[in-house]
Amino acid sequence: MEHAKYVRFEGTVRHPRGHFPGIFVLANELAAQGKLTDDQYRFWRSNNDWYDANYTNPTSVDPEIYDPRIHLGAVAWFKVTAQHLIKRVDGYLELLAAHGVEHRRLESSNPGRVIYEDADQVVVIPAEELSSA
Repeated sequence: MEHAKYVRFEGTVRHPRGHFPGIFVLANELAAQGKLTDDQYRFWRSNNDWYDANYTNPTSVDPEIYDPRIHLGAVAWFKVTAQHLIKRVDGYLELLAAHGVEHRRLESSNPGRVIYEDADQVVVIPAEELSSA
C-alpha cells in the first residue's frame, strides 16, 4: 500500500465558498468573532505568528490562489515531510474542540490538481471540483 504524501486538517461543514475550510481559517474565524478565552487568544496569536515566520503563505506568492472565480475549491495540504509544521497543529485541534468545531484529518497521495507547490505544502483543486467544472 502506498503511503500518503500529503495531510490536511479541515472542518466538516462546508464554508460559504463551498469548500471545507482548513483549521487555520476556522481558528481565525473564532478569534475574529471574539470567542477565544484570553489563553486561547494568546495561543492563537503566537502560533499564527510562528507559522507566518516559518512557512510561505501561498497568497504572498499568488494573491489570487484562493479566489473562487479563478481556482474554485482551492485548498492547501501539508507535505508529510513538513513535520515541523504538522506537529504544531494539535494545539489548533484542541482549540477547535473546545469550541465544538468538528474537524478531521485527511491523508492522500493525490489530493487534486496542484496549482501551487513549495517545500512544505501544495495548494490543489480537489478532484470533486475538477469533475464539476
